Amino acid sequence: MGRTTRRRRPTGARRATSAAIALILGGGGLVAANVYASATEDGGGEPGQWANSAAATIDCPDVGSELTDVPEGARGDVDNELAALDGQTAEAYQRLQNSAQARQQDAGFAENAIMNPLKEKRAATIERIAIAIDRVGDRPEGLDSLASCTLRETGNDNGGDPNGGNQNGGDQNGGGAGQDQGDQQGQQGQQGQQGQQGQQGNGGQAGNGPVAADFADITSVQPGGQGAAQRQNASRGSFTTACGVNANGVFNSDNVIVAPGVSNGAHHFHDYVGNQANNAFASDEDLAAAETSCENQDDKSSYFWPVLRLQNGTVEQDANSPGGGIEGNAGEIVTPKEVTMTFVGSPRGEVVEMPRLLRIITGDAKAFVNGPANANASWSCTGFEDRQLKDKYPLCPDGSDVVRTFKFQSCWDGRNIDSANHRTHVAFAAADGSCPGGFRAIPQLVQRIVYDVDAPSLQDGGRTTPLFAVDSFPEQVHKPITDHGDFINVFDEGLMREMVDCINAGRECDAADLGGDQGNGGDQGDGGAGQDQDQPGGDQGDGGDQNQDGGQGQDQDQGQDPGQDQGQQPGDQQDQDQNQDQDKGQNQDQDQDQNQGEDGDAGEPTEKAGTPKTLASPKATQRERDEDAGQSGDDGKGDEAADRTPAGNIPSAAGAGQAGSPGSEGSTGSQSATGDLADTGAEMWPAVLGGVLALCGVVLLRRVRRGAIR
Repeated sequence: MGRTTRRRRPTGARRATSAAIALILGGGGLVAANVYASATEDGGGEPGQWANSAAATIDCPDVGSELTDVPEGARGDVDNELAALDGQTAEAYQRLQNSAQARQQDAGFAENAIMNPLKEKRAATIERIAIAIDRVGDRPEGLDSLASCTLRETGNDNGGDPNGGNQNGGDQNGGGAGQDQGDQQGQQGQQGQQGQQGQQGNGGQAGNGPVAADFADITSVQPGGQGAAQRQNASRGSFTTACGVNANGVFNSDNVIVAPGVSNGAHHFHDYVGNQANNAFASDEDLAAAETSCENQDDKSSYFWPVLRLQNGTVEQDANSPGGGIEGNAGEIVTPKEVTMTFVGSPRGEVVEMPRLLRIITGDAKAFVNGPANANASWSCTGFEDRQLKDKYPLCPDGSDVVRTFKFQSCWDGRNIDSANHRTHVAFAAADGSCPGGFRAIPQLVQRIVYDVDAPSLQDGGRTTPLFAVDSFPEQVHKPITDHGDFINVFDEGLMREMVDCINAGRECDAADLGGDQGNGGDQGDGGAGQDQDQPGGDQGDGGDQNQDGGQGQDQDQGQDPGQDQGQQPGDQQDQDQNQDQDKGQNQDQDQDQNQGEDGDAGEPTEKAGTPKTLASPKATQRERDEDAGQSGDDGKGDEAADRTPAGNIPSAAGAGQAGSPGSEGSTGSQSATGDLADTGAEMWPAVLGGVLALCGVVLLRRVRRGAIR
């Protein structure tokens, strides 16, 4: 395999990554890891063949994929039990990883102590699933045959080859010495213990991947073919919505689509952009009422995907937490350099509107053990995007960035916003662009995520330049084929109609230019110059505060509502009023002191057990507009307030873009127009004095006239 390495560049995107990590470390943040597999690797062999191998994983049948018809009344119980199955597999995999010595001493240890107990637990859980369905419908047949799991090869055993990722974690780039971030029990270990994991050949900071075999030189990949031919009546337009890069640092290890109501249902961490209230417990009403990081505030959709991590020895704050280090998800979370969400049409004809709250998952987080049938993510490099990888991470040439692409399903059954297995209500179009019988073409979401990361040094297992991988279930050992994306449609119905009209008419539209409340969002800036605004303690333009100085202006209520952008809570209204209504000549640093004194220490947010989140300061949008749409409905005072706001001191989403948002008292314009009593008196006294003088003049004039008459 060819290899191209490059010097690390101190770009704005990389600086923003460091800023986001610093905020994570200082704000009760999280960590995530990565788990992926090659579709070309063959598990092979007899059951138990890999019982004594360090490079073994646990392959369990996916019960959820078999449940295509679950009565509505049983959905909640079934989802909970399916999440329990995932937890059982993750726990068994952790025991497998921690029992290398015992397995070497006893050939039957893995089967007797791990696999048989796992089978018993799964059998009991599967029986509860069958009972739940039987209560309200027909009992499913054949589920009991899915209880048994097998041990299989991961492809990570390189026999001590340095390409196998013999990493100590603490040795990488001189960071994290003595930290055992890969300890599957979440305990702090000695460097020697982690070194032992590395010698097992599993690679990666957490000991379960990635390895050199998971990477491929993008220049060696053949360019792909053309898409489906477009008919004359094809819907050729496109619609783009900008929702930032998760500079806010919104993460959790939940999945409200697959495991609603279950904390840590994903067993790995997600980046979230768009809807800021997405966690396992978010109802449809919560999502509809939430803040959004999108420029057009009528797009409250939720877009989320597994985080990308550098295996560089960085110890994140979830190193000992579920979904993080406990489950093999370790290393520095990388903030994307750029995220683009584009909706495109159908080559066969017009598209119809997506139903509100439609859920779509694309790709398969368990593709390493399930096989590639539902795998759908693509990996490439900027400048080489005609070459796509499905089962490898790309090695990009110097000056080229890593690109992840998700093309979501574009056919809908016309009835359901979700299905029991979260797949059968939507479908991919055929090669010619046609939808299956009974399905309708809907706008296809194409998600493009760019990262400024360097090609890892495979010759030394990533010691010089670290390996990278995405988060996933621990038993999937960080293979790239398990990458996946999730989408919940929370577009305003009017904006969805505009999207469809735009696409069907063949136009190229930007959501930020269309109707709706054009707020700043809570997380704007797709890399580049805008990134530096979110660095903790960094200067925000002209000393602008507005809760954008990371670590300085963040409010204590950051931890009270982890899914919301900073500076958007009801308790911040007084801060906004005072910050925006200070006398023009005052130094903005006074606002900073005022925030600290009133809101407390922003570095200690609370966490909901099992679903930790980290929220950085919201980023102001870099887009300039002809009108101050963020001040809609403000009786004409918005422009005055905007004029009084210093450059770089742009209000956050709750103030600038969301008139009538929870806890608000109208638009920012009306807030800014109301000052305190001292300000009001200072503005009124000249008028009062003028009135007194005028009255005195009238009296004097009358006296003069009377004297003249006499």
